[in-house]
This record gives sequence, C-alpha cells and structure tokens, in this order.
Amino acid sequence: MREKRRGPPSRDDRTVTADDTDYARLSQPAASAQRVQRVVESRDLFRGENEILISHDGAIYRMKITRQGKLILNK
Repeated sequence: MREKRRGPPSRDDRTVTADDTDYARLSQPAASAQRVQRVVESRDLFRGENEILISHDGAIYRMKITRQGKLILNK
C-alpha cells in the first residue's frame, strides 16, 4: 500500500507510468506497461482562459473548464 503524501506534488511526482492509472493500464498493451506517460498541466494549456480550441486530425475540438472545475471536450 502506498503512503499518502501531503502538499503539492513535486515535478518528479507528475511523471506517471502505465501502472499508475486505470486509464493507462486499459489503454496500453501489456508489452509497453513500463512506458512513461507525459503529464501536461491544464493551466499550461489554458493560460488563464476557460476555453481552448484543439486541432486534431483535421477537426477542431473545444475544451472547456466548467464552473465546477471539470473538463469538457466537444467536437
């Protein structure tokens, strides 16, 4: 069992491996289970705004931060 940490995560704490999250475990094949996933801070993407546009594969997506602090992605 992991020990709970208090306080903000350090830069090293933001690096996760495929074993650390259910999403990563489900989305990665077993052979690449040790691959390190890149973590991007939402504040770096949004830069003080509540909405950004993301271009992906020729389509434009809109990502919003809700009043409750959740993220919504729409095509």
